[in-house]
Amino acid sequence: MKRVVILITFVALCFGVAVAQADNPQMGTWKLNEAKSKFGAGANKNHTVVYEAAGDSTKVTVDGTDGEGNPTHNEWTGKFDGKFYAVTGDPTSDTRSYRKIGSRTLTLIAKKGAKVTLTGRVVVSVDGKTRTVTTTGTNAKGKRVTNTAVYDKQ
Repeated sequence: MKRVVILITFVALCFGVAVAQADNPQMGTWKLNEAKSKFGAGANKNHTVVYEAAGDSTKVTVDGTDGEGNPTHNEWTGKFDGKFYAVTGDPTSDTRSYRKIGSRTLTLIAKKGAKVTLTGRVVVSVDGKTRTVTTTGTNAKGKRVTNTAVYDKQ
């Protein structure tokens, strides 16, 4: 009997996590639409961003190019709860925080040590087909950069 209860509880938990992730419009693969985007001089460009379930957390994988055209890759796994979680592969930050502020909107803050290096807002359109990321931050050379990146859902 205990095995049945444990199995049912486990299945319900897995189902709940899957449903919660499916309801999140951020989830999926997003490709940069450069024609609709505006970047400051020397800005990084994130060409592909993938949001995927990682247990009860979300994993964000970013591939792009830096201001000099060199390839970049970074990863973050955490929750959209406003707490800071580790980032790997980003020379401008070592932690990042996402906070859900609406059904389609996130705020983000990136830090290198205790210093904030990036702030921004991520908004998914009502139809779920586009995602706009507006950020202000400091690039690897210490210059202030403001960007508006528009992504299409793949």
